[in-house]
Amino acid sequence: MIKRATEAVEQAWAALGGDPARVASIRYQGPSDVLPSRLPVRELARATVAVCGLAAAELAAARNGGTPPGVRVDDGAVATAFLSERQLRLDGRAAVNFAPLSRFWRTADGWVRTHANYPHHRARLTEALGLAAMAPDDEGALVERVAAELAGRRAAEVEETVFAAGGLAVAARTPEEWAAHPQGAEVARRPLLSLRRTGDAPVRRLGPGGAPAEGLRVLDLTRVIAGPVATRTLGLLGADVLRVDSPGLPESQDAHNDTGFGKRSTVLDLARRADRAVFEGLLAKADVVITGYRPGALDRHGLSARALAERRPGLVIGQLSAWGDYGPWGGRRGFDSLVQVPCGIAAIEADAEGRPGALPAQALDHGTGYLMAAAVLRALAEQRTAGGTYHAVLALAQTANWLVNSVPPDQGAAPGPYRPEAYLAEARGELGVLRHALPPVSIDGGPDNWVRIPGRWGTDAPEWSAP
Repeated sequence: MIKRATEAVEQAWAALGGDPARVASIRYQGPSDVLPSRLPVRELARATVAVCGLAAAELAAARNGGTPPGVRVDDGAVATAFLSERQLRLDGRAAVNFAPLSRFWRTADGWVRTHANYPHHRARLTEALGLAAMAPDDEGALVERVAAELAGRRAAEVEETVFAAGGLAVAARTPEEWAAHPQGAEVARRPLLSLRRTGDAPVRRLGPGGAPAEGLRVLDLTRVIAGPVATRTLGLLGADVLRVDSPGLPESQDAHNDTGFGKRSTVLDLARRADRAVFEGLLAKADVVITGYRPGALDRHGLSARALAERRPGLVIGQLSAWGDYGPWGGRRGFDSLVQVPCGIAAIEADAEGRPGALPAQALDHGTGYLMAAAVLRALAEQRTAGGTYHAVLALAQTANWLVNSVPPDQGAAPGPYRPEAYLAEARGELGVLRHALPPVSIDGGPDNWVRIPGRWGTDAPEWSAP
């Protein structure tokens, strides 16, 4: 593989503060004819998985002594993992990934994309458009009414009206228009990610482990794809991962079947005194907390990064969001399919008729997830010698900016046949037989599959596994 193919890896590893000499140790293999796109999606995917492997190898060496184990990156495994929610089958049934109202719509002056996979988002969208009275089971008629309604409105007006109602809609923009937008300009001024030491704490003492993250406890306060991919990866590498959700927010079992590998899932209502006491007990023994809600959403529960660091010095805190915690969109909700639209990706990937396009995978989600896992692993390795509290901050919009403006295309890789079935496995659990993508993060002597497959969402006990 030529030098150009490693440039994105070098960029991401430098953003994480890693030793640049380690990049040359990666072994690449597998088919390169994957994730076809006008943008360098394959290169982004490869780079995010590669740096996660480097960080895992670094932590393994810190725990067990000696030189870091080798890191392997197979483009076929990476591509299959980036499409994991589409490859998933439960007893042969494919997962449902997008609802009928989650799509592009033509407006009077352009295009908007909406997201309505969850019932509360669907309700807010239809309310904003004056269509809330329509029967929820009459999806076909509702799609036609929404299309007719939006055809007479301007895209920017739809964006703001739906946002004001608590829904999700964004207007399509070109990269140039996004660069001139206040939020786009704020994103462009920031690095790919932030990983910094924010406070003092004793050196972390971890004994030798069979897996890099063995014995570490991770509180997973994330939803959808990016955050759950990060914690799924930490679970692969040996961490005890407990996902905690609110009983007031619905979750898709299909989504959990994809990202629930390597972890347990429970439900706690932090507004109830008894549940809050249980949560505080979990937090008191946690090593890592990763949040994936919109900025400020958890502050009322005392779960801002600052509050967590003050209550639990020595934590590694990861914060994921769609747009970042800054600028005029800093408090807005968002998903990968939406972030692609205003930042110019949809315009770059448009078809010959000008209809906005999309990346071949939810690459912003998956890529940001592997970057978050890498940031956590790097922080844990740093704590072995320097101690401290660490804070990692990532946003889908920053990953999008990297993809559009900085990731170089690999023009020298020869195409090869890609057979997804080579990177899929089956596992039988309480829900049935799950066909799933194998993990793409691979280090010599490390795990090659999860030891735990998903069960029913929210049904595990709210407690850490026995040591």
